Amino acid sequence: MSTPAEPPSHPLRIRAEPASVGGSTPGLVSAHHRLFAAIARGLPAPRSTPRNFSELLKNVIWPIENALDSAMIEAAARLGALEALEAGCTTVIDHHASPRAVEGSLSLIASASAEVGIRVVCSYAASDLRGPDRARVGLDESRRFIESGGRGMIGVDASFTASPETVDLAIGMATDLGVGVHAKVAEGIADAGGGADLVRRSKDSWVLAHGVHLPDGLEIAGTIAHCPRSNMDRGVGYGMPSRFGPRVALGTDGFGGDLLEEFRLAYARLREINVGTSPRLPWSWLEAGWLLVPEARQDRVHWSLREIEPEYLVANTGIRPVTVMVGGRTVLDAGRPTQVDADEIRAKAAEQTRRLVSRL
Repeated sequence: MSTPAEPPSHPLRIRAEPASVGGSTPGLVSAHHRLFAAIARGLPAPRSTPRNFSELLKNVIWPIENALDSAMIEAAARLGALEALEAGCTTVIDHHASPRAVEGSLSLIASASAEVGIRVVCSYAASDLRGPDRARVGLDESRRFIESGGRGMIGVDASFTASPETVDLAIGMATDLGVGVHAKVAEGIADAGGGADLVRRSKDSWVLAHGVHLPDGLEIAGTIAHCPRSNMDRGVGYGMPSRFGPRVALGTDGFGGDLLEEFRLAYARLREINVGTSPRLPWSWLEAGWLLVPEARQDRVHWSLREIEPEYLVANTGIRPVTVMVGGRTVLDAGRPTQVDADEIRAKAAEQTRRLVSRL
């Protein structure tokens, strides 16, 4: 793999505010999220400890997805959206999966997120794990949501779980609807080949999550969503996203909504291999979220730290939004959401976590 290059020089889109308010930025964008994971925390250990990523999928992640129902999806989306808002993330590009509760799931997520006050771009992660008919149901859910007026993409789960026929259907559907494809590619070593094949067909509007095991020199039209915490947690390795050029954005992949923390982790991984790397490179990956959802650039987040510059942010933790405005409306004031009761959301989410545990 090549040594990461410095980002092209351009002024950061950051504005200093009076000291009483703190520095401000546009709203941050999570380029790849899984909001349902908000209720999947603190769960009992699996019956057998996963030894690799494939076993983690089979023993932990897929059973959680398979246990979800509508009540869980809605509660998780509210909590995930709240956590994003409280971290200055005003837009989530979500990649959902709930095999036993597919129909209507994206509408639940969109409605719950809107209640909290953030934007969401929805997709259902279609796969052939349960057969081609169920893969088509997943694709149809994305299409139904988009045709009903929702903001969405056509989703594909990890490319090794999707047949060539499902991938072809997804790409054709996205083309017909004029939207992008949101897919997981080459997250684990087993998905390297299929992920590369999918990436070669990508278009500018696509979001390609992870890309850890993609080969060097691959031409990519879409945006690679780099999720450093998730990749580390799942032991899949470091994909060195800087090798893909400027089309890299940061995602949280279900690990909360704190993009500043993802920025710090992305910076730390870069410094492991090149101590001369500037924090402005991973900051440019935060900025890339505004290319995916331009409206977020007009949102305004006022932070608890005055000096909102990459060099300060890598060395200061615990920075939180004081106020957040989305679409001209104040949805967080003095660190508290204005549209919803945060304590109630957390209490209801805890109820659904207990239900989830009972199903696993």
